[in-house]
Amino acid sequence: MLDDLIKERKEKLARYEKVAGAYPAKINRDFKLKEVLTNFSKLSRSKKSFFVVGRIFSFRDQGKIIFADLEDESTKLQLIFSEKEFKNVKFIKETFDVGDFVEAKGFVFKTKKGQKSLLVKQCRIIVKSLRPVPVSWYGLTDVETRLRKRYLDLLVHSETRQLFMRKNIFWQSIRDYLKSNDFLEVETPVFESVPGGADAEPFTTHHNALNRDFYLRISLELPLKKLLVGGYEKVFEIGRIFRNEGIDKEHLQDYTQLEFYWAYAEYTELMKFLEKMYKTVIKKTCGGLITTYAGKEINWGKKWFTVDYVKEFEKANKLNPTDASREELAVCAGKLGIKVEKSFGKGRLIDLIFKKTVRPNLIQPCFLINPPVEIEPLAKRSSKNPKVVERLQIMAAGTELGKGFTELNDPLDQRKRFEDQMKLREAGDKEAQRLDEDFLEALEYGMPPAAGFGMSERFFAILMDKPVREAVIFPLMKELK
Repeated sequence: MLDDLIKERKEKLARYEKVAGAYPAKINRDFKLKEVLTNFSKLSRSKKSFFVVGRIFSFRDQGKIIFADLEDESTKLQLIFSEKEFKNVKFIKETFDVGDFVEAKGFVFKTKKGQKSLLVKQCRIIVKSLRPVPVSWYGLTDVETRLRKRYLDLLVHSETRQLFMRKNIFWQSIRDYLKSNDFLEVETPVFESVPGGADAEPFTTHHNALNRDFYLRISLELPLKKLLVGGYEKVFEIGRIFRNEGIDKEHLQDYTQLEFYWAYAEYTELMKFLEKMYKTVIKKTCGGLITTYAGKEINWGKKWFTVDYVKEFEKANKLNPTDASREELAVCAGKLGIKVEKSFGKGRLIDLIFKKTVRPNLIQPCFLINPPVEIEPLAKRSSKNPKVVERLQIMAAGTELGKGFTELNDPLDQRKRFEDQMKLREAGDKEAQRLDEDFLEALEYGMPPAAGFGMSERFFAILMDKPVREAVIFPLMKELK
């Protein structure tokens, strides 16, 4: 069936090309369709002809008159081909199809039913569509197909186009907010000799010119901190990172992340700054401060409260994570159905238990603060309790939507924590962090006291009430067999 339709369109193309080329280089366009509708009264009074372009999305053959819907990025407009104005309506029927891009010249008026329309005086194909667009023939409802062929999803569903326009607003509003607060935007390398800044397994690649293996970065953190050593005080980057881990509704292997670092600040100042930033971004992206995720209303506009990590963990599990032994935590995890690997250290177990018992209940926006030191190798210990670190997580909808902390700038403490992480790696934990001598050397020159923060596009997906891969324009997919 599809092969027959393609064959028929190729025959129409051949018929059309006997008269004119179907893929011209120079196109005439005086207005976008939205501009036509916005200035309709003025244009209709002038009775002057002008050019518009777009893709045809429907044909309605009424004998001597053809009605067609033309769409461009901005909106759609009805075209009318009448034998009184357009002498070769028959040729249109013989050669034009839904899906073709056309250039049309004419003047606007309202039909008897009040429909704003363009009465076409001349028209030509500027791109012939050789395949029928899904909306016309077999629909496009399967999610997997929509993600594999996103261009068709965008073509057929205006709401998908709007989604990614919103995503542009989302990232641009973050960028504008940081720049308005004197942060410098920078770019750091995607290739790293030592992957660092997060607990994640990296991808590897080979650099032919240097004849060296490199890792694709799993975080933006360590290069940005080196810039603080170099004298900058406020820096940020919005860039792609790559983590060779599992796929689920909240995780992808390559995605966009924001990280910023702020010299002479600490995590309580960071919380005030972030609450204002998030509310600004949400309002610009969504038009308001109340959103819905998985059927639950989330009110971002209220004052955000704080949640103590250790207290909530102990309340849910009857176990203090800072004092508990690895063996006690392993027993607790086992009772919860968590598969415990021998390589899991105390920090990994605490994190897995917390995600199982506490995190799903944090629906309204809050700051989760002061977790045990074992789960955050790059954060500064609390001066009030050295068993915990000065870290915050922005929690809402039962998940993490950003993480920041008072940065660890003591090179001796940092080395000890890296060494502890390396012991976990040697025991089999592939996500444990690696010892980075280059970063430690930079710290030994002195990094100013600082606060740092990172968030990924998971936040945007939550705002849109979608799994994260549906909020990515071209997500990676499994190979079809």
